[in-house]
Amino acid sequence: MNRLSTSWGAYDLTRFPEDSRDPLRAWSAADAYLLRHLAGETEDGAKPVDLSGSVAVVGDRWGALTTSLAEHGPTLITDSFLAREATRANVARAGFAPDAVRLATTDDAAPSRIDVLLVRVPKSLSLLEDQLHRLAPALHAGTVVVGTGMVNEIHTSTLDLFERIIGPTRTSLARQKARLIFSTPDPEREPGAGPWPRSYVLDADSGAGAGLTVVNHAGVFCADRLDIGTRFFLHHLPTGRGAAHIVDLGCGNGVLGTAAAVADPEATVTFIDESYPAVASAKATFRANAAASTRAEFVAGDALSTVPDGTVDLVLNNPPFHSHQATSGATAWRMFNGARAALRPGGELWVVGNRHLGYHVKLRKLFGNSQVVASDPKFVVLRAVKRDR
Repeated sequence: MNRLSTSWGAYDLTRFPEDSRDPLRAWSAADAYLLRHLAGETEDGAKPVDLSGSVAVVGDRWGALTTSLAEHGPTLITDSFLAREATRANVARAGFAPDAVRLATTDDAAPSRIDVLLVRVPKSLSLLEDQLHRLAPALHAGTVVVGTGMVNEIHTSTLDLFERIIGPTRTSLARQKARLIFSTPDPEREPGAGPWPRSYVLDADSGAGAGLTVVNHAGVFCADRLDIGTRFFLHHLPTGRGAAHIVDLGCGNGVLGTAAAVADPEATVTFIDESYPAVASAKATFRANAAASTRAEFVAGDALSTVPDGTVDLVLNNPPFHSHQATSGATAWRMFNGARAALRPGGELWVVGNRHLGYHVKLRKLFGNSQVVASDPKFVVLRAVKRDR
């Protein structure tokens, strides 16, 4: 837990799920810079921003902005289940009622009117593009639009999106390696329709995925093409499981679970990801390819926390090793722990990952076993079996 001091108060903030051992902070210099600007406390002499109207906060990573502005009733729009739950917890810890803020996701309709739009610049340029397209109709000539990010997150392409979709755009000076973006809505601007979602058909060299139509919403990992780790996994995907319960954990666009469903139509497949656009992509990919009789469930959540223990036969997993800009193995470790609990005795966890990540060590520690199914110079596919103990 760490404290952020603002003009509205001091707040103890945590990430989600909360872990006292986590050294990563739940707010950044970019968040603090934006809050100082809103309060009129920056060196440029700007007046405080009027927050009495409709305030929308986009991409608040752990709720620092939304919590600090909770007395103004902001709407948080997020692509992340973890960010949503962190915000919920931080708002409650600060003493606000649950309905003090509105927690919306990228699945929800955009607000009809926005007077102040605050944008935490995401890592994904496609997600920023999609969000600006969705929100532009709610802006008016008097809307205050301010973006924020670290200097290494704001590029010419970032500013071009604001300029093309919103209106004239400029940036602030850098402070503590953070920068602000100021964009003035132009009611005459017609940016056209947003380009997302997109789809493509996998080529013959895609293993069990050959011929599948893959649908990607904005912000999903490798949205323009199949990532090479998943392609490698598809060449070694376990099949012939019959009426098994299969979980595509960290499903992304859902191609692994969909390929498993096409190979075994009697299976039940659960797709899980913390990203709302990923879950939407998985649902679209599955529906474009799987038989209508194949059973599937789509869950936006924290790893396998919603899956009952001992109910799963097979978990397919291509775990992420980044949390926003930070490299972290915490997500993979949580996924592996959750898989062990969710699997039935004899159930299997299949994992693909970069060789250097050493997932085999973690799997042996948890499961007591780890088998190399396939490897190449960059990737390895591992299999761990849950044994009776």
